[in-house]
Formats: sequence, C-alpha cells, structure tokens
Amino acid sequence: MSNNKAPEPATAVDSPKHTTRRKYFSHRPNKSVAALSIGALGVVYGDIGTSPLYALNLMFFGHEGVALTPGNIYGGISLVIWALTIVVALKYAIFVLRADNDGEGGVFALYGLLDKFNTGRLAMLSWSLLIGAGLLLGDGMITPAISVLSAVEGIAVATPISSQVIILITLAILTLLFAFQYKGTGGIGKIFGPVIVVWFIVIAVLGVRQIEHHPEILNAFNPVYAINFLRYGDFHHSLFVLGALILVLTGGEAMYADMGHFGARPIRLSWFLLVYPSLLLNYLGQGAFLLGGGARLGGNLFFSMVPENWLYPMVALATMATIIASQALISGAFSLIAQAIALELMPRLKVHHTHQSHVGQVYLPFINWSLFIGCSLLVISFGSSEALGSAYGLAESGVMIITSTSMFFIARRYWNWGVIKSASIFGALALIDCSFLVANTFKFWEGGFIPMLIGLAVFLIMVTWRWGRKATSAGYAANHTMKLDELIRLHRSADTLMERASILMIPLIATHGDKEKTPTLLQMIWKRTGILPRNLIYVQIIHLKVPYIHENRYSVTVLERNKRGSILLVQIQFGFLEDPNVEYALNDMFSHKEINLPLDKHQWVIHVAVENLLPSKKMNLLRRFQLKVFMLLRNISRPAYYQYGLGDKVALSAEIFPINVH
Repeated sequence: MSNNKAPEPATAVDSPKHTTRRKYFSHRPNKSVAALSIGALGVVYGDIGTSPLYALNLMFFGHEGVALTPGNIYGGISLVIWALTIVVALKYAIFVLRADNDGEGGVFALYGLLDKFNTGRLAMLSWSLLIGAGLLLGDGMITPAISVLSAVEGIAVATPISSQVIILITLAILTLLFAFQYKGTGGIGKIFGPVIVVWFIVIAVLGVRQIEHHPEILNAFNPVYAINFLRYGDFHHSLFVLGALILVLTGGEAMYADMGHFGARPIRLSWFLLVYPSLLLNYLGQGAFLLGGGARLGGNLFFSMVPENWLYPMVALATMATIIASQALISGAFSLIAQAIALELMPRLKVHHTHQSHVGQVYLPFINWSLFIGCSLLVISFGSSEALGSAYGLAESGVMIITSTSMFFIARRYWNWGVIKSASIFGALALIDCSFLVANTFKFWEGGFIPMLIGLAVFLIMVTWRWGRKATSAGYAANHTMKLDELIRLHRSADTLMERASILMIPLIATHGDKEKTPTLLQMIWKRTGILPRNLIYVQIIHLKVPYIHENRYSVTVLERNKRGSILLVQIQFGFLEDPNVEYALNDMFSHKEINLPLDKHQWVIHVAVENLLPSKKMNLLRRFQLKVFMLLRNISRPAYYQYGLGDKVALSAEIFPINVH
C-alpha cells in the first residue's frame, strides 16, 4: 500500500444513476451517391461480376453438360436471365436491402433483428442464421480459388501452357493477395471501383459484339424457353444445369452484407445501371457465340469470345477483377468473424483495425492464414475452375433459403405485411432457393461437402463457445460472496483504505436493494489483502445485438459515496460493429467528471479474473468433450481484458478463480 495520497479525483455525480448520451464512432461514409455507387462496384459486385468467367462454361461443357442445340442454348441463357432478375434484382436489390439494422445488413444484422422476437420458431431461425454465417465462410474459401484460377486459365487460350503452370501462377497470386492483407484496403481500395467499372464495360462490349452476329439469342428473354427446358429436358441434366446456374448468382448475398458500407441506394443504382445490364449482355453474348458454333479455345468459353489482339490485356483485366472479387470476400470474412466475436459467439481472436475512420475494415491474422491454406489446398486438389465449380453452390443455396425464410418474418414483424402477401412473395422465392439446394445436393460428393463441413464446424464452434461462456457465468453466480450492504459497512468502518483506484471487470450485478451479492472478484481480493480500495468502480460490458450505440452508452450507478470514497457501478454498451475499448471509455467518463478516478493513470489498477474450469463429477462424456473443446477454444482466444483495450496504460491484476462446470 502506498503512503502517498492520490491526486484529488474528479467529482462524481450526486444522483443515484446517471446516463450519458454520446456517440462513440462516426460510421457513415460521408460521400456522394455517385462516389458510393462506384465504390460499391469494387466491393459488392466483384464476385458476381466475375461469374461469367466460369458459370456457362460449367453449364454447357461440364462433365454432364447439355447438348448444344438451339433450344438448349435458349433455355440455358433464359434461365440465367430470369435467375438474375428474380433472385438478385427482385429478392436482394428490391426486398432484402429494405431489412436494415441501423443501416447495416448481413447475416448478423438479420440475427439481431429476429433476436428481438426470440421465441419458438424464430429462435430456431436465429440459430439457422448462425449456420448461414458458417456456410458463407465455407463458400468464401472457394471464391478466391475459383475466381483467380478461372482468370489465369485464360492464358491457355493464347499460349500452350500446362495445368501445373496455371496452378503455380494461381498459387503465387493468392500468396501475394493474402500476404498483403495486413495493410488493409485503404490505399489500393480506391482503384477497385474504377477497375470493376472498366471490367463491366468490357464484358458488355464483348457480349454486344456476339449479339450483333446472332441477334436471335434475344429470344432467350422469353421465359417459356427456360420453363420448357426444365420441363422437357432430361431430369438429371436439368438438375445439373440448376447446379451450374447457382454460379451465376454467387455473390448476390454481398449486396446485403455490404449495405452498411455504402447504403441501399448506391448499391441499387450500381446494380441496375451497370452490373445487371452488363451481366445480361455478356451471358447473351456467350449464348450467341454458342449459337454460331464458335470454337472453344483452351477449354474456355469466355476467353474464346475475346479477339486475339485483346487476349493478353483481357487476361490481365480478368486477373485484376478476380483479385478484387477475392479481396472483397476475404474482407467480408474478416468482418463476419469480427461481428461474431463482438456478439460473443466466437473466441476472441486478435483483430487489427486497418482504417482509422472505418470500423468495419479489420484484419484477423488467424482467419487470414486459415483462408490462405484452405484456398491453396482447393487449387491444388481440384486443379481447374471447372472442377472447383462442382464443389461450389451447395452452401450458397443453403444461405439463400435461410435469407428468404428470415425475410418472411421480417416482413411480418417490421413491415406489417399480411400472411398471404409475405408467403406469396418470400414463399415463392424460398421454393426457387429450394430447387437450387436440391440440384446442388448432387455436388456433395464432388466437393460440395467441403463448404458444408466448414460451415458446420464454424456453427459448432459458435454453439460451444456460447455454452462455455454461459457455464462460466453460472459458475460465478453460484459462488457465495458477501452482501452489498456488508461491503458498504466495511468500506465505511475501515481504518485503512487502498489509495489506488480499483476498477473491477465483472459480470452482471444487481444494483438495487441491500441483499445483492458483491462480485466474486472483489471477494477474492478482500480475502487475499484484507483491504478495500478508497474508490471502487465495477465495470460491466454489455454487448447488444445492434450494430452501433448512438446514445445511452454509459450508465453510472452510485452504490456508495461519502467523504472517504465511493463505490460505483459503470455499465458500458457496445454494438457488434464497434471497437470495445474500455480504457478509452473510462477516460472519457473521467474527463466528463462522471466517475471518481485519479488524474494519473498510474494510480489506477484494473482487476480481472482468470477462470480455472473444472468438470463436475456428474458431468457426462458428451459434456466433458464439449468442455475440452471449449477450453481449447479459450486457449486460442485472447483474454477479454486485452480484447477490451485494457492493460495498455493501466496496470492489470489477475485473480485465479476455480469454476466447477456442470
């Protein structure tokens, strides 16, 4: 104990409870609609925009491709047109973008919206959204591999080159891509939009050149061709075509996932003004090329349409576009995991913020190199974009069904739609999604099991982590400690008090009445030292299932205050897209004279508990295994106090606390 008195603390509030109303982050981009629309092109549409490189190639020339008759070509292209129109333009651009959670979108935005009505079927749907998050990560691992591989394969159209060389070039590009992730996209991200604008214009021009030679391909706009193709075609081939058709739609989910970065209006504008017409023109052009009986060079339909003198520049442009598409998927994976960590659904991994003013731009080393290893193994194992296409789509179609089902309840709960209207729109969309899922189940043993297993593994990690955290909290709650009124009496009557201000990170504590227990952590400190702090501050962190906290972030409850010192309870709320820096928050409250803290941070000490988990004797084998998995995850996880920005300038004191897990 120090004999020197601490500097005079700031004056605490006199009211029993005081709540501040201050923003913590400014997250909305301050740009024009035009600038945001161009920016959205590089981030949102890179994946779906590079699908023409491989989608129709797999549909017509896969190992079970359809015969190149005019009827089949019209039918296949018609399916592409109407799939883009119904699933992407109607479902995502028109309806799903309306389901914003404080301006944010994505799986966890839906999870937060539905969690407010977390009963019965909606509780199950919330869990299915967690499965959807895992599936997105599974498909996200395939996207960089198939995109870059398909672009590099264009070299084989102009120059005889072995598949081994193509694989080596692809691996080199992926290595550079993942190696520079730690720098973020703040610098090179500015060129993403313009490059993708050029990409869409060029693929549209390629399509128009072919349509001019065979304008009869425009008959594909007639949906009858698509219906007849599915009705009268060979059933097995029809399922294969639907399985390939999902490749046309991959990346559509990004429209909703990235809504918070750009806003719904810029995303819609860029889709309808450039992306949608460019994709239609290119797919129609590929159909026209097939109608004309053009030779497929190097086994690649897309690059066979490119004039010879354009070929090398087109390969370079396609490679840049696929790198941008891969970057968007990788950044999306980082954001998805960071949100899951903030919602306390995943272990706390190390998160680097790569942009000072955009909280969503993060880098997670563990996830980055896990994705790199996965992508590299996929490229080596499958060897071509055609083979990888067989593994792609099963997880995507699962996410599409979960989204459609969720939107039914969003329409009912938030838009006040009737049952008939909600079911007729989202029920019909869910049936379309189900047809894709059924078709893609045939891909399971061809590689579709890979993203499914990844998704299942991520889901089980979330379930186990959530269970482990609840079991830990229950262990704290079961511990017997002194009552709050006893603590206050001890504080008032103590002959000696510790001068350093003590900050205790604690779980939920009741704040009213005289029979509430004090935190376990304080009981441990009291037993060990026998001295109470002069100024004691309990800090409780609350994670809400909203993206941002705009007001009521802090609440301060005065449990005891007199001339000798004070006992305060501070509750700090964070949204799942915010950086939870508790030291910054405490300093902000101190500067506004809302809590008692010395001016010198060296006179602060933050007490934290480190749990020692012990299985109870009655625990069954399944629970013991789950506990072992949780403890493994906890070893990977960063300690909570580091995740919350503690220990930077303030001393930390850790207490070991044994917990019996039942």
